[in-house]
Amino acid sequence: MNTDITAEKVAHYLHNHPEFFDAYTDVLALMTLPDPHTGRAISITEKQLFTLRDKVRTLEAKLAELITFGNENDAISDKVHNLAVALISAQDEATLMRMIYAHLGGAFSVPHVTLRVWNLPHGKHFADPVDETTQNFAASLKHPLCGPASEQAAVAWFGEAAAHLRSMAQVPLRDAHDSCFGLLVMASEEASRFYPALGTLYLERIGDMVAAALQRVLRPLPLPTSSTS
Repeated sequence: MNTDITAEKVAHYLHNHPEFFDAYTDVLALMTLPDPHTGRAISITEKQLFTLRDKVRTLEAKLAELITFGNENDAISDKVHNLAVALISAQDEATLMRMIYAHLGGAFSVPHVTLRVWNLPHGKHFADPVDETTQNFAASLKHPLCGPASEQAAVAWFGEAAAHLRSMAQVPLRDAHDSCFGLLVMASEEASRFYPALGTLYLERIGDMVAAALQRVLRPLPLPTSSTS
């Protein structure tokens, strides 16, 4: 009968009998492992401490990252809230346009902003016609589109600045029936400002708010008629 003890047999036994070290704690204390950083022999307890410290450092880094993201989201939420208040307070077309440009160009630091509407009564700020191809393109967008400004039809809306624009965000404007009636465009000379993988949650919310404000100002609800008794 072969009674030779091999490393494989020991490993197999310990795997099947994890309670072994409960009864032989002195053996566990004598066991050592190589330190991955220095190569010197350390006890299992030290090895566990090193492992726990590495995990703590990793968790601390992730926590710091989450706190940073949280602070950034809070700042963006405040800007979106202030924009919403400004849009609600705008009672005419000129004020509405001033609020859109002031907040997107100011608090959000977007250097170039423009928009077009169709299928709504056109005011003086929306007199420029929009071709059917661009209208169909805007209607096809399920979410705001971010990416390079080159080869995008809307880049021409920025006039002389168009040649210098490198990235842009195109936000479809929709009514309560999900029908697209306009396009809000934000652009930058920086290629990394509106990159394709950019999250669009806040852009969608901004688009919803601008769309609602435009419909209210350009297509105001009729005043209620007074009844006589």
